This record gives sequence, structure tokens and C-alpha cells, in this order.
Amino acid sequence: MKQLKIFYFFFILLIFTSCSNNIKVACVGDSITEGYGLAWQSKTAYPVVLNSLLGPGYSVMNLGRSATTLRKKGDFSYWSCKEFYDVFVYQPDIIIIQLGTNDTKTQNWNANSFAEDYQALIDTFKTIKSNPSIYVCLPVPVFHTKWTINDSVMTAGVIDLHSKMSGQGEYFLDGIHPNEKGARIMAEVIAKYLKKQ
Repeated sequence: MKQLKIFYFFFILLIFTSCSNNIKVACVGDSITEGYGLAWQSKTAYPVVLNSLLGPGYSVMNLGRSATTLRKKGDFSYWSCKEFYDVFVYQPDIIIIQLGTNDTKTQNWNANSFAEDYQALIDTFKTIKSNPSIYVCLPVPVFHTKWTINDSVMTAGVIDLHSKMSGQGEYFLDGIHPNEKGARIMAEVIAKYLKKQ
């Protein structure tokens, strides 16, 4: 029994050590990151798929929160939710930002404050002690205007999910939220980009 406890202790220590050496990726976003509408969110949301595509040596955390805006004065700002603070606790090496879809709603859109708050979010994440690399994504396309979310307001970024998924409306549950296949495509685009860095 004592040998079993010693084995278990070293097994846990080995797992903890190997995980702590992983490159930690934080996926910041809204319902599209969280995996809204997916039957198996914990298995098929894009951050989960990204984790498996990146493979050993990476640990990806889903820090998406449904309905959030990038703007501080949006109707539900990412800045005020638990997941924002979890990014700092996680101390990631890489941050992927995929926010902006809810900012296109009529009551939320303001081009000037959107740009200012985007820069402020990046600058704030740069203060994290782990000194993370930060990547921003063009939002996925909007195939059907709903809740006043519309494609014409989408703005630029670095990881271009928009053009990579254009013409693939069949991979969206309701014209806005990707289904399992859509989430996988998102993960593949981001994994390919990260592996080139």
C-alpha cells in the first residue's frame, strides 16, 4: 500500500511537471469561442479542438463568454466578466482574441471606442507577467443578420477567420455560431498560424 502511494505521488508530480512545461494558450472571446449551440461544447468548441491539433506541449484554455463585447461600455463587456480575470490567473504564453461580433449590435457599435478598447485590451494583456504573445482574429463571417449583429461592421485583425470561412454558411448553426465542423475549421486555421510562428 505504501509503494502504491509513493507511485501515485510521483505519477501526479510527473503530470504536473509535464503540464507546467506546456505552452499555455488562452482563447479569449464570446459565444463563438465558448461554443454556443454545440451539442458537446466541452469536446467540440474550437479551443478544445485547437488543443488536440497543437498536440503535446500545448495546453489550451477556453476563456470565451457568451454575449460579451470587446467594448468596455458594451451591453455585456468582456472586461467585467470572470473570464477576463481568469486570463491573468492562467498566465498564458499565447493569447488568441476572437471578440467583436457582439460589438456590431446597434446598441454597441462605436468605431472609435471599439478601436481604443481593442488597443487597451491588448495593452492590458501585455502586463501579464508571463509576457504572452497576443494574436487577434478577424471575426468569422455573419451569414444572417440576427440580434442586429451584421457582417458589414466587422473590422480587421491578424488571424483571418473571416475569409477562411466565407462561403461556408453550412457550417453555422444559426448563421452566426459555428457548428462542430465550423469550430474545427476555426481551430485548424489558428493552429496552422501558430505552428508557423
